[in-house]
Amino acid sequence: MKILLEVKNLYKSFEGTPVLKDINFRVEEGEFIAIMGQSGSGKSTLLYCISGMDRPTSGNILLYGKDISKLSDKQMSEVRLKQMGFIFQHSYLLKNLSIRDNIVLPGFKANILSREQINQNANILMEKTGIHSVGDHDIKMVSGGQLQRAAICRALINQPDILFGDEPTGALNSGATKEVMNILNEINHQGTTIIIVTHDAKVASRASRVIFLGDGAIHDELNLGKYEEIEEKNLYREKKLTSWLERQDF
Repeated sequence: MKILLEVKNLYKSFEGTPVLKDINFRVEEGEFIAIMGQSGSGKSTLLYCISGMDRPTSGNILLYGKDISKLSDKQMSEVRLKQMGFIFQHSYLLKNLSIRDNIVLPGFKANILSREQINQNANILMEKTGIHSVGDHDIKMVSGGQLQRAAICRALINQPDILFGDEPTGALNSGATKEVMNILNEINHQGTTIIIVTHDAKVASRASRVIFLGDGAIHDELNLGKYEEIEEKNLYREKKLTSWLERQDF
């Protein structure tokens, strides 16, 4: 498989206090990676550094071999807009726009496709995620699960190479969490690379690889393989992950 993202000797400190220490790992095209660790371990900081939302103190972040950590703010904004997608714990949709308009806005801004193609892509994404019927609704008129599915559509509108998620199910109930994870697994099976931060073992068990951070460094990794919709296999994945997490010393 082709290497999509490579992190080399990544360090991050705030006011002299180290938060990330000598982080090294590779991400292949089509992987689904979950980053776990206790509060304060540096999970979100790592995600923000590798996605260009924050600058590392030192080290290199290579996207298809190009060191994005050396790009200017303007250049990095272009990379994030055209090659990356983002989902957060809260949807952060614009209150003055409808669900559909929130989804298409990054597409219009990127100016990669025609408006007709962007609107067509939005329709396909909304159908796939089950929110087409509420596309013209105000964001206050839909559920939290629907808002998060809209955020996924928005993140995918420019057909990014990689999708990042920071606790993407953290504000959802168990039913909505399962729906969102089903969507993410389907997207991943179609070829989109995904990296998420989560504290939820059930969510992390959907990933193909889990990275555990402890005190700002990679403490261990677990390979689970591709997720399949087979109940017996999924129960085994969850048990394997839970057992592995119990062995971590943090």
